[in-house]
Amino acid sequence: MLPFTLSEIAAACGGKYVGSDEMKSECITSVERDSRNIKDGSLFLAIKGGRVDGHDFINKCYESGAICAICEKAPENADKPYILVPSTLDAVKKIGKAYREKFDIPIVGVSGSVGKTSTKEMLYAVLSQKFRTHKTQGNLNNELGVPLTLLAMPEDTEAAVIEMGISGFGEMTRLTDMVQPTFCVLTIIGCCHLENLGDRDGVLKAKTEMFKSARENAEYILNGDDDKLSTVSEVNGKTPVFFGISEKNPYHAENIVNNGEGGVSCDLCFDGKKLHVVIPAIGTYMVSNALAAAAVGNLLGMTDDEIIRGVEAYKTVGSRANVINTSRFKIIDDCYNANPTSVQASIDTLVNLKGRKVAILGDMKELGSEELALHYNTGKYAREKGVDLVLCVGELARELARGADGLWYESIEKLCKDLPKLLRGGDTVLVKASHSMQFEKITEFLKEF
Repeated sequence: MLPFTLSEIAAACGGKYVGSDEMKSECITSVERDSRNIKDGSLFLAIKGGRVDGHDFINKCYESGAICAICEKAPENADKPYILVPSTLDAVKKIGKAYREKFDIPIVGVSGSVGKTSTKEMLYAVLSQKFRTHKTQGNLNNELGVPLTLLAMPEDTEAAVIEMGISGFGEMTRLTDMVQPTFCVLTIIGCCHLENLGDRDGVLKAKTEMFKSARENAEYILNGDDDKLSTVSEVNGKTPVFFGISEKNPYHAENIVNNGEGGVSCDLCFDGKKLHVVIPAIGTYMVSNALAAAAVGNLLGMTDDEIIRGVEAYKTVGSRANVINTSRFKIIDDCYNANPTSVQASIDTLVNLKGRKVAILGDMKELGSEELALHYNTGKYAREKGVDLVLCVGELARELARGADGLWYESIEKLCKDLPKLLRGGDTVLVKASHSMQFEKITEFLKEF
């Protein structure tokens, strides 16, 4: 970490420092919320959760090397400093913002209804060709994850890519206040979190809150193929930079060929140039992600060769369009999350691969009053695209099965019991649902088939 003293931290969060004056000038080495990750010099965040209260572990953290704790109540018999605050969660946001302000580097904020993580990974792959780049790990994209990501930036960080996820109004404003992006990248305005945001216009309003606290002279990189984002003509006195498949966009693609597991080849076109790349991914939607990364890289002065190498160095993460080949099946493990837009994109990928096409789909959460219609229409989309067999689990997915003329099961266990007689050798099987549906159990079952 860059030098960050206990005195600075207390001032940043407005907390009451309790401890020796000599320790005020001590610098922390990391910020941890999990007592198991404490090392010498760590700052421990005592957070009260649903099952575990971090305050119960403060003294254990001191013993493990922590030099200070942020807490809402004083620890008993503390022999090291602590900083008392009304809310540890609010404090870490302020601390994260203060640490971010120590860096004068390009920071890319990434959001959108679909493709946040894959775009983040593509941006990281490209920027890493020129800069020592820091990125969001795992799913740390919310109001706790974002400041933790900022606080994990090493001292030698030259660029950062921060994923920013929201589910309601106001959240993006708070995230952007911490991140202060120099580049704002928005992927797609889709049907997600409609329970809180109402409709796609609400999603647009919530996502574009990112513009409020962007750094002065920030660049705004928007998907021009999206009917909502394409209406944004000016942001903070600047014209957005649009990317997308369509040639109307300054950053667009030509000669797109999806070669299945052989990757997606295309020409990235901008500034009168055509950069031929082969993206190591199975989904054609990755072309748009590559264009977003090319736009940021080009604006940062990267060479064409650096951009090409970066795009071709892309790697998928976790259960996101991850292809698993077993002795009997090809599994598209995409069960990290789901909404109608992302499920349709996954269906497009499925039908492009070889073998009989099977989609195992489940409930898509937080879709609001139109949730049943959205599930039905998603099932209808699968049927119209030629998916051979659609299997569904979950109460909402009843409508999905109905739209697809598929089969519905009330539980994962009952579905798995029938899978041996439903699947055939050589099938390509898509597994996708909202994360809470725990469809990773289905993926594990298929791997052991």
